[in-house]
Amino acid sequence: MTDLASTRPSGLPTPRRYNGVNWVGVQTLYLREVRRFWKVGTQTVAAPVVTTLLYMLVFVVALKGSRPPIDGTPFAEFVAPGLIMMAILNNAFANASSSLIQAKIMGTSTDFLTPPLSPLELTIGFSMGAATRGIAVGLVTAVCVLPFAKLGVANLAIILYFGLIASLLMGMVGVLAGLWSEKFDQLAAVQNFVVMPMTFLSGAFYLVQNLPEPFATVSHFNPFFYLIDGFRAGFIGHAEGSLMIGVVMSAVLTVVMAFACWLVFRSGWRLKS
Repeated sequence: MTDLASTRPSGLPTPRRYNGVNWVGVQTLYLREVRRFWKVGTQTVAAPVVTTLLYMLVFVVALKGSRPPIDGTPFAEFVAPGLIMMAILNNAFANASSSLIQAKIMGTSTDFLTPPLSPLELTIGFSMGAATRGIAVGLVTAVCVLPFAKLGVANLAIILYFGLIASLLMGMVGVLAGLWSEKFDQLAAVQNFVVMPMTFLSGAFYLVQNLPEPFATVSHFNPFFYLIDGFRAGFIGHAEGSLMIGVVMSAVLTVVMAFACWLVFRSGWRLKS
C-alpha cells in the first residue's frame, strides 16, 4: 500500500499523527472548560455558595437549634456535608451540559471537533473540566459553612473518594444531557425533573430509614443517596447505608457513563448532524 505521506508534494506539511493519547489536546480542552466557568466566577462559583448558605440559614440558623440530633449527630453537622455534596453534583452537571449546548446553539462545536481529539479524549476533557468546577464549588462551600457547622474529618480517604467520583460522574451525566438537548428548555427539564428531585430525595436533610414504605426502600435505589451518605460518613464517622455498596455502585456507574459518553462522541450524535 502506498504511503500517503510520501505522495504529498515537497514543502507541504504532513498531518500530525499522535501515538496514544493526545495529552496536549486534552489539556487544552480541559483548560478551556476551566477558564470558561472561571471567567464568570460570580455566577458559577459564588452564586451556588450563596444558595448553600441560604439553606444553612433556613435549616440551621432560623431553627436556632430546635431540631434534635439525627442519629446522634447534631443537625447542622448532619446537613452540612449533604449541602456540600449537592453543590458538587449540581455544578459538575451544569458545567458540562451548559458548555455543550452553548457550543451547539452558537455553532462553536467545531472548536473541539476539528482538532485531532478522539472520543475518549473529548470525554476526558469535558468530564475533568466539569469535575474541577464541582470540586471548586464544594471546597468554597465547605469553608463557608464552617461558621454554622463544626465539621470534623473522620475519614479523609472516604471524603476524597466520594467527592471526586461524584464530580466525575455528574460531569459525564452533564455531557450526555448537553449532547441530547437541542435547546435550553430540554436541558432545564433534565435539571428540574431528574437531577434536582434525585438530589433532594437522597437523604441530604433527613434519614432515609425514617421514610414510610415504599419510599424508604426506593430511596436505596437512588445513586445520589449513596454519594451523599458516603460523603457524609467521611465527616461524621458512620453511614446510614452500606459504604461498600456506595463505592462499588459509584465506580460502576462512572465507568458506564464514561463508555456512554465515548459512544456518543464517537457517533457524533447531535454534534455532526
